[in-house]
Amino acid sequence: MAEWVYFIHPPRDDFADTMTEAEQEAWGRHWQRIKRLYHEGVIVLVGPTFGRINTGLCVFEAPDEAAALAIMNGDPTIGEGFARGELRPMRVSLLRGRDEAWVRAEIEGSTAG
Repeated sequence: MAEWVYFIHPPRDDFADTMTEAEQEAWGRHWQRIKRLYHEGVIVLVGPTFGRINTGLCVFEAPDEAAALAIMNGDPTIGEGFARGELRPMRVSLLRGRDEAWVRAEIEGSTAG
């Protein structure tokens, strides 16, 4: 499995503070879907950024670009035009809970001798 990230670009600045009822409803469905994908083991991490521009990001696993695009475009916020998605391939280089042992071994090996 390859890792991917998609960014959710909001339609305007201060979006989190100015959402319409329709946007709030779409973001509610987005959150339900995100939780399901997380439970299924697809999502690595997800969350919004804060400030005037509330870009969200979702790091996830998919076997190829077509599958990654399907995951991103299946997000109701993107698929229904409430936000713009941007997909990029990525590599999770270090992940807490996964990489501590080998990082510790690398550090200890570089300081020994």
